[in-house]
Formats: sequence, structure tokens, C-alpha cells
Amino acid sequence: MTNPSASASPLVTIDRVHAARALAAETGIDLLVLTPGADLRYLCGYDAHAMERLTALAVPRTGEPFLVVPRLEAPMVDASPAGTLGLELLAWDETHDAFGVLAAAATARLGSAPTRVGVGSRTWAEHALGVQRALPGSALELASPVIDRLRMVKTPAEVEELALAGAAIDRVHARMGEWLRVGRTEAEVGADIAAAILAEGHVGVDFTIVGSGPNGASPHHELSGRRVEAGDVVVVDIGGETATGYRSDCTRTYVVGGSAPAEVARWYEVLHAAQLAATAAVRPGVTAEQIDAAARQVIADAGWGEYFIHRTGHGIGLDTHEPPYIVAGNDLPLEPGMAFSVEPGIYLPGQVGARIEDIVVCTDDGVRVLNNGPRELVELPG
Repeated sequence: MTNPSASASPLVTIDRVHAARALAAETGIDLLVLTPGADLRYLCGYDAHAMERLTALAVPRTGEPFLVVPRLEAPMVDASPAGTLGLELLAWDETHDAFGVLAAAATARLGSAPTRVGVGSRTWAEHALGVQRALPGSALELASPVIDRLRMVKTPAEVEELALAGAAIDRVHARMGEWLRVGRTEAEVGADIAAAILAEGHVGVDFTIVGSGPNGASPHHELSGRRVEAGDVVVVDIGGETATGYRSDCTRTYVVGGSAPAEVARWYEVLHAAQLAATAAVRPGVTAEQIDAAARQVIADAGWGEYFIHRTGHGIGLDTHEPPYIVAGNDLPLEPGMAFSVEPGIYLPGQVGARIEDIVVCTDDGVRVLNNGPRELVELPG
């Protein structure tokens, strides 16, 4: 399948599929099956809608990869970046057994039925079980060891997409004084932020966390009807999706209608120092857990360690949360092109919380920070 009218993208090339095939062979996986989601979009550029009908990219360890799609959606595949890659398209009709089509084509390419089949970590259970029924001698496992190795290291084009997303979310934070005011509810503020995320260059809103006062002590607080009070410390964690699928994620902490209490100001300076220390530690060869430790040590040494209750960061790309995870126990060495958040926090249960989050990229000689708004405790008028 090749459609010259489809838009080629520097973000997606057939080399990605071939790299996945080579890694599958290296790890002894006979067949990769990737269904709608970030893995499929990463490998072939097709942003497919997940539904009960099977859509899958099949990558056998030998032979040519192919796409299995419902016939009614074949034109959408051809119009996507996948249409430029030369992949064979096997379109199935409503009365066909889509899993049988996939199994027969994979077996033909391999010369025998696959025994190890890797499926995406977010593949629907009905699709994973359908593949297993069609290949009764196979054992299913996660494709993550193959796909994550590819997705973790961003190309220069991917880094620039993340940089554009980061700049757009910075512009939203720069406008926070328009919405975050005394007397307004978290839900009202969140609605304005969501509209701005779209207005500033995203096509989708992933999340808007507005944790005011005691709600700031809950890192994943949901928007509520609580009204912002004078002197509240407010955690604002926001992110969205750009047209190419790459994500933003940035947290800043504000004080509304007053100044922070002296004690809050003191431990916020500790948090700020921890975030700077972890960012400065990023360079090739340093492990993910060492970045976590760089932030955690600063906070622990100041006596606030028990209040830093989550990992320091997560990878970001076509998913907001993806490997590498910046957490104790992850001894993965950083490589140039790895992109992830650095977001230590301090949370006093039932009282107040704060977090500072930037997206950073490991470079050949250090780190590139993709968010550039102020990291200090920002005071907003009431």
C-alpha cells in the first residue's frame, strides 16, 4: 500500500517498523501485534480509533510487516502517514474472522505458527485473547521490552514536537492570573485553563489539576467546587496533546491574594532547590534512580522527606506517562534523546502542597529544559 498523496512525516518512517522487527528477533519474539494506541501511532503513524473491530500492525521477526484493518477504514489508513510506508494492507470484511486473517498472514511469513507473540501493554483484552485463540500454540507476552526501547529515545524531530508542546503550555501558565482569583471555584478555573490549552496550540486537553489550599496536598486532585480563598497556595498541573500526538505536562505553584506563610516559603525554597538539583544531574550514563535520589536527598536533608510521596518523574512522548520512570530501583542509564519530567513535590496532608514540574531531555552533554516559566512561588493578586 503506497499513496503518494498521503503526507509524509519526518516523525514516522519505515525504519521504525524495521527496528522493531530487529529487536523482536533479538529478544526471541516471533510476532509483534500492536493495536490502536500510542505504540501503533509511533511505529506507523496511524492514529486509529480503538473499538471492537480489530485494527493491528503485525510485525513478524522475519518477512514483511503488515496492517490488518476493517475494510471500511482502509481509506483512513491510506490517508494517514502509514500510507507512505509501503506496508501491505489486509482489509477484512464484516463477515471475516479478522484474527484468522492476522494469524494466517503471520504464519505464512514465518513459515510456521509463532510461539511467542508480543502484544501492546494497552491492548484490549478481547483483542489479545482473540489473537491467542487464533494462534492456539502461542504464548502471549508484552511487547514493551521491544517497543519501549525504541520509544524512550526521541529523535530530534520528536524533541522539537515536545518543545513546541512545552512552549504552548508555558503560555497557558503565563496567563494564570486571568483565571486564578479569590472566590472562583477550582472547576471554574479548570474550565478556563482547558479552553486556553486549546487556544494556545493543543488539539486535546489531557488533564487540569487545580489543587487549592488543603486540596494541594493531593497530587492528583480532581477539580472541585471549593472556592479559592485569600492566601491559598494552589498547585496547577496541566497538559495536553498536540496535533502530532506529542504531549505537554507542566506544574507550577501559586499563592493567590496574599503572600505565602513564612514556613511555606521556607520549605518551598527546599523544593525549588531539589528540582534544580535533579535537573542539573541529568546527563548520559546517570541512572534514572540517581535523578530521583538527587531531588529526594535535598528534601530529606531539610527534614521534609516523608512528605515527598511520589517518584520524581516519568517519560513523555505520545503518552503523557511512559518509560523511563525516574524512580528508586530503576537503574536504567540515561541516553541522549530520553525525555521525562522532573517534578518533586512536598505535601502536608490536609493542609497544603506544592510541586514544580518541567519536561527535560537528556542531551549529548547534559540536559535541555523544555519549560521555561518561573519556578518560584508565583504570587497572584486576589
